[in-house]
Amino acid sequence: MRDSVVAACPAATEKPFYGWTILAAAFVIITMSIGMLFTLAIFLKPMEEAMGWSRSSISSVGLVNWVVMGLGGVLAGFVSDCIGTRAVVLVGSGLLGLGLVLSSQVTALWQLYVTFGILVAGGVSAFYVPLTVLAIKWFGDRRGMAASVVSAGNGAGILLLSPLTRWLVNELDWRMAFLILGDLAWLVVIPAALLLRDAPSTLEGWAVGQRGLVLAAGASKWPPLSPHGGHPAAGGGQAAAGVGARPGVIFRSWPFWAIALTHFACCAAHSGPIFHLVTHAIDQGVARMSAASLLGLSGLSSIFGRVGTGIVADRVGAKPTLIVALTLQALTVFAFLFVRDLGPLSALTFVFGVAYGASMPLYALVTREYFGEQALGTAFGAVFFISCIGMGLGSFGGGFLYDALGSYAWLFLASGAIGTMAVAMAMALRPPAPAALPAM
Repeated sequence: MRDSVVAACPAATEKPFYGWTILAAAFVIITMSIGMLFTLAIFLKPMEEAMGWSRSSISSVGLVNWVVMGLGGVLAGFVSDCIGTRAVVLVGSGLLGLGLVLSSQVTALWQLYVTFGILVAGGVSAFYVPLTVLAIKWFGDRRGMAASVVSAGNGAGILLLSPLTRWLVNELDWRMAFLILGDLAWLVVIPAALLLRDAPSTLEGWAVGQRGLVLAAGASKWPPLSPHGGHPAAGGGQAAAGVGARPGVIFRSWPFWAIALTHFACCAAHSGPIFHLVTHAIDQGVARMSAASLLGLSGLSSIFGRVGTGIVADRVGAKPTLIVALTLQALTVFAFLFVRDLGPLSALTFVFGVAYGASMPLYALVTREYFGEQALGTAFGAVFFISCIGMGLGSFGGGFLYDALGSYAWLFLASGAIGTMAVAMAMALRPPAPAALPAM
């Protein structure tokens, strides 16, 4: 049976499946861009001391970051649906490097808002939504795995670039660190972007072979390992839940807002602890390089969470996996109230990274189940925008609460409470009804 299927799909044997190249390029781009975005947490203390700016003022640059990134994500998702992913990512590559290079020259806070808050975030916004959607389209029945690998770039970026940035600041200074990071962005991201290709209208190579094997075996559902075990969306990419692909219909639907608000609360809960983790550790007496390594550790452990959750969600479902991840995230945020020393902080940071990393790839999968692939860029771009507001408010709120109350304790209390709300909203989300399997 297998031989007859493979013979019917010659593309599966005649050339390698290009989706793996797409996945590798997307991983590298996300690693570099998100890692550089999160370096603001490393620059927080040096810029506070060198420029005399308050933590809330610098943290508000993070708020601008995420608002711009969210708005850009909506635009990037829509434009990539229309003209393709590679052009969008190349534009973002130029903006990312330019913003970092110009950040090395700032002399006033408003300039940092423009260079890092707008230009860097505008560049990064061109990556995550289009690349996640592109990976999902290339890997039909393994979309959970594909989304998790792209998302793992977030953790890899924090792991690699946090200690690198701390080392550059220690050995040179924060201005030279910005300049080197900007050059590195151009040298790495632009070549990786040139490797991107839009997915073919019908999946080629390995994905086609897998589909043929499943159908030949008489399987009752396709994709075989979809998060809810659902059938393909009916009507040329319409959602199984029956929601149309038009933006107006999507944005008026309850599933969209349920997904978006859950993502918002999830991001608001973990962004403050992530952004202020280094300065919190320094305030507890941890050495600066060791404190920076905590941020890298959270990035490392988040990779395990991101990759593992995609594989698990392909088998047991996106919703139960999301609920477990959000519950663990809320518990670990509360636990930061009770640890002070480097050893316990390291252990807790590792678990925290697994928790917040595990939740992130699932939102694209859930969005696809409701709204289909045809409008996935638009729908997930809007969900991503709302989550970015949560990311920005979380990071800004941590700085505001510290300046107002002199402690990060209120940050962890507020973030834990918001994380608990995210669990409740995820539990209220109902899976879409499956559509009928189309006749062959």
